[in-house]
Order: sequence, then C-alpha cells, then structure tokens
Amino acid sequence: MKRDFTWVQSIAILFDNHQLFVGALKTATWEDYIDCLALTFDYEPITLHESEGATWTSSLIPSVSIVRTTSTNNVIMEVEGRLRVTTKVVPIAEEDSRIHNYGITKEDCFAHLDLGFKFFTLNNEVSGVLGQTYKPNYVSRLDVGAKMPVMGGGK
Repeated sequence: MKRDFTWVQSIAILFDNHQLFVGALKTATWEDYIDCLALTFDYEPITLHESEGATWTSSLIPSVSIVRTTSTNNVIMEVEGRLRVTTKVVPIAEEDSRIHNYGITKEDCFAHLDLGFKFFTLNNEVSGVLGQTYKPNYVSRLDVGAKMPVMGGGK
C-alpha cells in the first residue's frame, strides 16, 4: 500500500460574496529571502511590499487586511471580527524528506503553507475538511499521540 502525503499549497477563504486567497508558489530551491506567497482578493492580485509590517487593506471592504510579519513568506490575514489566519510558506527540508521518504527532488522543494486559524464567528453550516473541525459537535478521530497524525486515519 502506498501512502499519499498531503500538504496545503493554497487555500481560499469564502465569506459573504468574497474570496481571500493565499498560495505557495512552486520553487525548485528554498531561499528565505525570496517571497513565495501568492495573494488575491476577489480574484485580483494583491501587491504587498516585502518588508516587515507592510500592510494591505481592501479599498472595498476596509475590515479585510493582510500584514507581513517578516519581509517574506509570513503574513497575517484578517477579516475583522470574523477570522484571523497566520500563514507561513515553508519548504520540505531535505532531511525531513530523507527521514519520511517524501521523495522531494532537486526540481521542487515543495513549498507549502503552515496555517493557523482563529475564528471569532462561525455558524453551524461550516463545511469542508477544515470547516468540519470547527463544528460544535465535531469529534476528532485523529490520534494526536501518533508521530505523524493523519486526518481520516492511517491504514
């Protein structure tokens, strides 16, 4: 049996009739000083200066903002009063690939997102892999004691 590994390369947050998107750009080699973030709001690219503290605020909805926490690859996205998402683009390290047999090659260090979520208001109609974990009656089947927990269970 072959195991498929899962990393989040992009995510879109939907609220009202809007979409806030963040993605990790593909890169062969990892350099901390190269920004690998892709950001859009309602399908329009967001330009965010590469300096710590740089801020973008939606001109249409001022409660939507993105702030860099470092000059590259780290942001906090916020919809005021609703949610805050800390986002960091990270690579699969060569040592991690060797230990876990990920098969990462020299052509792709597999940049992906490390995400943290804080929701301030949710209704019971949240759905999807992430959304279901925030429902009031959700019971996790995840073995948090496992060396590498797998949502949905490992076989």
